[in-house]
Amino acid sequence: MDVRSAWGKLVVLLILTALGLTFLAPLLWMISTSLKPIEETMTLPPQWIPSELRWENYSKAIMYQWDRAEDVVPPFARYALNTLYVVVLAVAGTVISNALVAYGFARIPWRGRNVLFALTLATMMIPFPVLMVSVFAIFRSLGWVGSFKPLWIPAWFGSAFNIFLLRQFFRTIPNELSDAARIDGCSEVGIFRHVVLPLSKPALAVVALFCFMYTWNDFIGPLIYLTDKKMFTLSLGLQFYQSQHGGTQWNMLMAASTIVVLPLIVVFFLTQRTFIQGITLTGLKG
Repeated sequence: MDVRSAWGKLVVLLILTALGLTFLAPLLWMISTSLKPIEETMTLPPQWIPSELRWENYSKAIMYQWDRAEDVVPPFARYALNTLYVVVLAVAGTVISNALVAYGFARIPWRGRNVLFALTLATMMIPFPVLMVSVFAIFRSLGWVGSFKPLWIPAWFGSAFNIFLLRQFFRTIPNELSDAARIDGCSEVGIFRHVVLPLSKPALAVVALFCFMYTWNDFIGPLIYLTDKKMFTLSLGLQFYQSQHGGTQWNMLMAASTIVVLPLIVVFFLTQRTFIQGITLTGLKG
């Protein structure tokens, strides 16, 4: 019986390893191409291991100038600063607004709470393409098109998915803690700030990480609302590494893509334990 169990675990391990390598293949190919000379990027059959590691491709990708009129600040650095600006404001707005709304749904009894919460969840079934034109018209009437405002201000008004995650987590916190704080004279805002939020760090980290990943990788938003090339984000700026008339420098493009993906990988590994804890604990109580 023990032998069969050991063989079963080995088979499962081999299957998971094979699946992991399959999902990692595009990432490994991107890193491999970023270190190749240009003549090895399109060889057939594909060459996984470069004959010579070109680490200078990364520095060239950062300093790459596709607009010769801009020689002061490399576009990659400017786009990185633009992306950080949008990400910081979006993450802050997402965590604050969704935590406030979720607290109201989870911890404060009021008439019609469950009905409004159901309506909030129902908005998740509306796809973004359905709202794209009307939302663009609203932002254009406000004079926000061509600025960063459409990319981060909506994050300060909550989203159904994040509200649901935080509400489920808030419901796992014992009500006795809030009652004890009320007896000590703490207000509802004080309970939210000093009792609920400190105990909800894993769930808040999950929401922040989801928002960070979405905003960092967002392409359609900057494509719709940004008109000035100096205001582009990294996801939109990567298209300038592709030549419209052939001759794309694929090693530069893959090097730039690797640099763009690297912060996501680093942030995920730094917050992996908290992320898994938040996902595991969320939704344990109905």
